[in-house]
Amino acid sequence: MKFVYVLLDGVGDLPHPDLAGKTPLEAANTPNLDLLAGNGTMGEVISVGKGIAPESDIAVFNMLGYKFKHDDYVGRGVVEAIGIGIDFKDGDLALRGNFATLNDDGVIIDRRAGRRIEKQDAESIGKEVEEDIKFSDKNVSVIVAPTIDHRLVIRIRSNVHLSSNITNTDPSYVRVAGMGIAKAVTDFLKIEKCLPLDEKPNSKVTADLVNEFTEKSLDIMKKSKINERRSKERKKLLNSIILRDAGNRFPKVTPINDFYSLKFSCIVDMPVEIGIADVLKMKAYNAGGLTDYEKKAQIAAKALDEQNAIYVHLKGPDEFGHDGDAQGKMKNLEDIDKRFFGTLLDNIDTSKVTVIISADHSTPCIKKGHSDDPVPLLISGDMIQNDNSQRFTENDAKIGKIGVIEGAQVVKTAINLIKSQK
Repeated sequence: MKFVYVLLDGVGDLPHPDLAGKTPLEAANTPNLDLLAGNGTMGEVISVGKGIAPESDIAVFNMLGYKFKHDDYVGRGVVEAIGIGIDFKDGDLALRGNFATLNDDGVIIDRRAGRRIEKQDAESIGKEVEEDIKFSDKNVSVIVAPTIDHRLVIRIRSNVHLSSNITNTDPSYVRVAGMGIAKAVTDFLKIEKCLPLDEKPNSKVTADLVNEFTEKSLDIMKKSKINERRSKERKKLLNSIILRDAGNRFPKVTPINDFYSLKFSCIVDMPVEIGIADVLKMKAYNAGGLTDYEKKAQIAAKALDEQNAIYVHLKGPDEFGHDGDAQGKMKNLEDIDKRFFGTLLDNIDTSKVTVIISADHSTPCIKKGHSDDPVPLLISGDMIQNDNSQRFTENDAKIGKIGVIEGAQVVKTAINLIKSQK
């Protein structure tokens, strides 16, 4: 059994006026995806659960077959900390953060500070905060680790076993039973106070430390020479850090090769995806940068010489969804179709290799954020009986033979379908 499993980050969408009432998938010219759809069967996936607009971390775990039960999940902060190799141990607190831009009234005018942030600026401000912050408890230390663009990871260490049972300061996400869930995008958001979610003393201590970090880091960033220069250059200021998805322990899960009794590998780029690969003990291949689509396709095909399955995560569509750029999302999908799927089809034998395509979640351009809308699923190969699907779109997925399934069922559904057709 050989298959390539591709997740198009945030690809699911809704009809958009800029695309004559079509979704980006419907409006895009995607001949290679069309070819795959005509050679397979489709369905819809609810990646995490009904009514849940999930973050990428918990969504990807589910789409790989791992359905966590509420507090069993360690939180995105820990997963990203693992992904970038931060020194982390049980009892530390790890949080995912964003550099954000506040106006003079403390309103968040850009929760990604322009998104495309020069690495040197992000690292310099992160270092300033890390070195200059002085907690009231001298036993407390912090690591501020910028990753890609606006993203960063915070690790707080104390002689107290810190709690993960606290609220976010990022007003766009709520923490529910260890899981990050996106809220509707609105204007006039402000940094929220971190609150304990139980009465335990260490939860209050932890919330107080997060609030102290927020207060003191705001003052440090306000005085930063980096921001003084950015202001003169009319760039968005990196003048706040908003935090979410607290975690305080290492995850314990069954390695993916044991879970499926397959050699399962991956091609991933973002810290959260690298962290997931590390947690699942999944072999990761180096395949260039975020948009090196041809290289990713070539390496995925070549990996099947020694692996049964390779999971490929392509980030592009999600960012256009967050920016509300339907035209950009459509063009990005056309680029992925030509450069990734075109190259992949040139390098695999579809009589021997199945291609599975889906998404971790929907990121509709009209909502500018993650939603609970189902995502399309395609299982394609010469051995798969076609169900009259013609295009990889949301509407084709609705009438596909697979029906509606949960994210944690996708891989097993594909494996069973492949076995049943042989």
